Amino acid sequence: MTNASGLNEVTQQFHVLYKIQYLTDQSTAIPAAGEPQHCHYPMVPNAAKEILIQGLTQDGKTFRPSDWAERLAGVMSQFRPGGTVPGSHLSYSPWCVPTTMGHIKCVVVNRELEEHEPMAWTFVMNFAKDNNLQVVDASLLPDRPKAQ
Repeated sequence: MTNASGLNEVTQQFHVLYKIQYLTDQSTAIPAAGEPQHCHYPMVPNAAKEILIQGLTQDGKTFRPSDWAERLAGVMSQFRPGGTVPGSHLSYSPWCVPTTMGHIKCVVVNRELEEHEPMAWTFVMNFAKDNNLQVVDASLLPDRPKAQ
């Protein structure tokens, strides 16, 4: 159901929860228009087109629960090019895709998410930061071999 401002109930709930959790903490607040965006992870340049959140903590331990990547991508499924459409909750957003690399659960997050939904981007980055997860520039990874 959509309200007068064009937001559905799930998006409204996300906005309220986000404001309660993050906007009260000035270190994680979204910069005002015109202020520079600072990356929480210095090893990920702001020019990176995609980032990879790995299911490994900074200590090298496997992050639990084992389905964390699918859960995170599922929460982010409503944030997609063109906005939410009926049935979009049944597929992952192209901006936040779970994957596995070398038996490690990961989520690939496209920088376009930050441009179109800054609060969603901050949520994902804070998830990684709060859980002490390793984050790298995905463009540094080798391309997958093409199927023949």
